[in-house]
Amino acid sequence: MPASIFDDFKLTGQRALITGGSRGLGREIALAYADAGAEIVLVGRGEDSLKETAAEIEARGASAQIIIADVTVPDECKRAAQEALALPGGIDILVNNVGGRKPNTKIEETSDDEWREGFALNVDHCFLMTRLIGEAMIERGKGGRIINMGSISGMIINQGVAGRHYEAGKAAIIHFTKALAVDWAPHNINANCISPGLFMTEPNQAWTKKAPEAIEKFVSCTPMGRAGNPREIAGLALYLASPASSYVTGSNFVIDGGYTAW
Repeated sequence: MPASIFDDFKLTGQRALITGGSRGLGREIALAYADAGAEIVLVGRGEDSLKETAAEIEARGASAQIIIADVTVPDECKRAAQEALALPGGIDILVNNVGGRKPNTKIEETSDDEWREGFALNVDHCFLMTRLIGEAMIERGKGGRIINMGSISGMIINQGVAGRHYEAGKAAIIHFTKALAVDWAPHNINANCISPGLFMTEPNQAWTKKAPEAIEKFVSCTPMGRAGNPREIAGLALYLASPASSYVTGSNFVIDGGYTAW
């Protein structure tokens, strides 16, 4: 008998590296991958939160490694990649999840340093981690999966906020992913992008207090009438990491409660 379709969603024998993997969307992706049988490598700045998420993963019967690093700093990003690649078996799945909007400054008031810091937070580490882990995937010759976290902000312009380095950076991530997919398809490496709308992660919970009118406007423009729960991204991330998506590459998957539909 043919194998069950659910077998195509298993990650048994795979190892996934997730940046920003101890909180928010990254944490939910890590837990989903653990449930599917993957070994997990969490990269992040906070030792306590990394250890907490690693303990949750291990409680589900999966193994977890933590690497304390700020991937927006090039030398730390390189070190994190090297530590992950030193593990027996290498990396099969890379999730570039780190990003954010900081600072919230109007274009005409944005300094050179703020612009560069915005791209370091949202773009530069994605390229660097992808290059390092992807090179190893190519050399190993077994293919792999790369999932970059974009945003609908790379497709539309947010209302009621500033800091346009975020929109520009996320647009770059979406297009970089498409270029990556084309270039590395001959190596059996699938590259895709997830572009979330408003999800109630810790930074957005803080935004609710700082700029409640912006959050209210966003929700009012969402057909489903609410923000997303971080867990609601896990199924899509699992699909893109699993054999079920073997013919999917170069795509940008929007998950936004319908915000961009009108």
